[in-house]
Amino acid sequence: MARRAAIIGVGQTKHGRREDVNYVELIYEAVKAAIADAGISPDDIEAVAQGSMPSPMEGVNANHLYWADAMTAFGKPLLRTATCGSVGMSIAHLATYHITSGMFDMVLAVGAQKMFEGDPQGTMATVADPWFQRWFIAGAPGVFSMQAHQYMYRYNLPEERVREAAARISVNHHNNAMDNPYAHLRFKVTMEDVMKSRIIAYPTRLMDVCPSSDGACAVIFASEEKAKKMGRKVAWVKGMDYAGDEHFFGDSDKVVWEAAIVAAKKAYQQAGITNPRKELDVAEVYNPFTYQELIFYECFGFCDFGKACKLVEDGVVLRGGELPCDPSGGVLCTNPIGATGLLRVAEAALQVTGRAGDRQIAGAKTALAHAMGGACQFNGIMIVGSEL
Repeated sequence: MARRAAIIGVGQTKHGRREDVNYVELIYEAVKAAIADAGISPDDIEAVAQGSMPSPMEGVNANHLYWADAMTAFGKPLLRTATCGSVGMSIAHLATYHITSGMFDMVLAVGAQKMFEGDPQGTMATVADPWFQRWFIAGAPGVFSMQAHQYMYRYNLPEERVREAAARISVNHHNNAMDNPYAHLRFKVTMEDVMKSRIIAYPTRLMDVCPSSDGACAVIFASEEKAKKMGRKVAWVKGMDYAGDEHFFGDSDKVVWEAAIVAAKKAYQQAGITNPRKELDVAEVYNPFTYQELIFYECFGFCDFGKACKLVEDGVVLRGGELPCDPSGGVLCTNPIGATGLLRVAEAALQVTGRAGDRQIAGAKTALAHAMGGACQFNGIMIVGSEL
């Protein structure tokens, strides 16, 4: 990227069942916080990138028009994107490209979802191909449970070992969320709680699954010139990439996952990273299901293929480990889908600027943010750092 971009402000709502606000008020809560965090005026924002899940998820068509006033978008270029679970990362990339292209110097990215007012499971259960896939996928839990089975059998891993590694991820992330005042699920769990929670789609259990959340996130991106004039710490965009599988879903490999591998490799190349486990200080991995996070560790080069369980067993990716993942609690504890990927970017930015509060990883200078989406075929990465 010849022209550099930086994150100068972030804002997010408290997440959960937000019956205290309507959709527009929810958006305003995040946008107001981001503008205050950046120390700018709404008039300084030149364009807006916005996104959420497709309309059936929330029952509102063309919601970028519905949200416009709350996003300070009146009279400004406004572009909507919707790539399902990865939409938050798509928005972050879109805002960055607006900056690096030279079109604008300051862009607001906004993602949100009012999941308690829509039909998340109905949308997920009908998004797949209606002739071959819809009958047996049964929404997101079905998809990712099949992925979990594929992973175990690919490497001939004992089911109990994989179950325990997944449970340790759940315990770690739920404990992390206790330090995040914005998280939806804020309660401690034990290994026994996770291992004995009810089965959703075998082998996935309730405590392996993310919640449905209402919430919003706003992130303000600025050009290098604007960012340097602010005279304070900002998070520099060091590298990013977005990739999608072109295969029919049933023909794609979701263990050695091409889209995840390609997105990570290209983002690393831009950021000058050759050993991610050593050179990243923290990672916000998109983890709606615990089993899937194991696969991402391998696809992102944190360990060799088939070795993710050992990575967890050794504590490498847990709080206090060599490469802590999801100190915010991650998607497993907060999931307003349209905002979820953007939350990963916001949390990564807070980490490298030392402003993550009780969830701060000491000395974090370089962070990875990730999102997965579409009909389980898109992966997007953004790497941010404290230094240009």
